[in-house]
Amino acid sequence: MKKIGIYENSSKPEAINCAEYAAKKLIKMEAECFAKKEFLSKINPELAKKFQEIEEDEFERFIDVLISFGGDGTMLSAANLLLKSNIPIMGVNVGKLGFLAEYSIQELDKALIDLVEGNFRIVDRSVLEGDVRGNKYYALNDIVVEKRGSSRMITVSAFTNNHYIGDYRGDGLIITTPTGSTAYSLSCGGPILSPSTKVICLTPIAPHSLTYRPLVLPDTNDIELKVHSPTGEANFVADGRTTVRIENNESIKIRKSVYVVKLIKPNNSTYYDLLRKKLLWAANVIDETPKCDKIE
Repeated sequence: MKKIGIYENSSKPEAINCAEYAAKKLIKMEAECFAKKEFLSKINPELAKKFQEIEEDEFERFIDVLISFGGDGTMLSAANLLLKSNIPIMGVNVGKLGFLAEYSIQELDKALIDLVEGNFRIVDRSVLEGDVRGNKYYALNDIVVEKRGSSRMITVSAFTNNHYIGDYRGDGLIITTPTGSTAYSLSCGGPILSPSTKVICLTPIAPHSLTYRPLVLPDTNDIELKVHSPTGEANFVADGRTTVRIENNESIKIRKSVYVVKLIKPNNSTYYDLLRKKLLWAANVIDETPKCDKIE
């Protein structure tokens, strides 16, 4: 990988500093680096001269790989930017939890060497396509239909392949990919789905009825939603980035997209390693507690 794009969260100084540090390493390894003018204006001018300056929408024309510096939100923006290309994304976590931005700052030096030498694996992640009034919106994590401008509950009527599922009464409904199952859906009681599973999950947000539970469907199914809100409107939100106002009884169609997002992962790491690391699965509190057999 010799043509590398730098994509950073410009609102985080630590992301800019981390990206600048990585760029120095990459250029020393004779990689050709590309970045936006906004980033180049914030780093050492001598280093900036060694970059190829391009517009954000030109990344897919010039680069072999994109490195995202920030959190999962930055990764989602990068994924949307490169959605219709086959360019893989490497996420460096300068945020908090970081399920998508898997590489830590502490392992950055080794990660950059592995990247240049091709010592990594690429995984494909499924994407949702939402259709509102004929306009297409894409989401790597989730599509959410939620209440708008009121604390009162809304009702979301859900259908799959023209079969009626039911009316979800509450704060809204999350339609999530396996990748997004550890995001908003998880906080609402949804299941963790292995990224390789070919499913879509419907997770209600604060449902009024305790009988409603998350529902997992094959990702070959089409989903249709219709909303009734006391205010006459609700929000359609794709990956927490794009918000569209929808009106009562308006049809929202959701399906698995033909596009995929390619993510770079370490060769020696699995999804289950990530769960243990991020969610502290299988953490043995007894083993980690200081021994007290010598206390008098």
